[in-house]
Amino acid sequence: MASVSGSVRLQRCIVSPAGRHSASLIFLHGSGDSGQRLRKWIQQVLNQELTFQHIKIIYPTAPPRPYTPMKGGISNVWFDRFKISNDCPEHLESINVMCQVLTDLIDDEVKSGIKKSRILVGGFSMGGCMAMHLAYRNHQDVAGVFALSSFLNKTSAVYQALRDSDGVPPELFQCHGAADELVLHSWGEETNSMLRSLGVNAKFHSFPGVYHELSRAELEKLKSWILTKLPGEVERQSE
Repeated sequence: MASVSGSVRLQRCIVSPAGRHSASLIFLHGSGDSGQRLRKWIQQVLNQELTFQHIKIIYPTAPPRPYTPMKGGISNVWFDRFKISNDCPEHLESINVMCQVLTDLIDDEVKSGIKKSRILVGGFSMGGCMAMHLAYRNHQDVAGVFALSSFLNKTSAVYQALRDSDGVPPELFQCHGAADELVLHSWGEETNSMLRSLGVNAKFHSFPGVYHELSRAELEKLKSWILTKLPGEVERQSE
């Protein structure tokens, strides 16, 4: 299936920076969603567009594929899952194919002049899980990773990759609603402590009363974190 990444070009919804583009943010949606809808959802929660002076935001859409938790129904998902649980094997074949496809997206930014150290990857729910696979297994030189309402399976290939690596992995910013009934808060906490034990500087922010959703407080916190990882560069005016 090596050829698949060559044939898949992801649909992307892009929010351009207001000023000079010097950093990029790849924000992955949850299962069954789209880049366009994630952008709108964030806009509704914040009452304004998530936008930055110098950061381009890319909201790609996962290609449609059969999804086992929906009894094989077609859905826009980054990869397949045997079930929504942290206690089953990962569907590595589909995860690996998508890591290739998303690598093309990162490469496009690098070709346009953005350094890898000025690219952040992250997402909501399944998107956050995908971002962790992408960064910790394939691109440990990105600026950072964020995962909102996300988790990794107990035997995740991400853990193995970190055990085998001797570099400094990118920082993780994790948020989770304490009332989440779909992706349990404890799965998020467990993922966080496992990653920390493997050398990741992983922050975990818990939001009481928040379900499997985006909250304003969390997005404001994320926005501040994004700016600490991708600060605006001082513009040097040439004479």
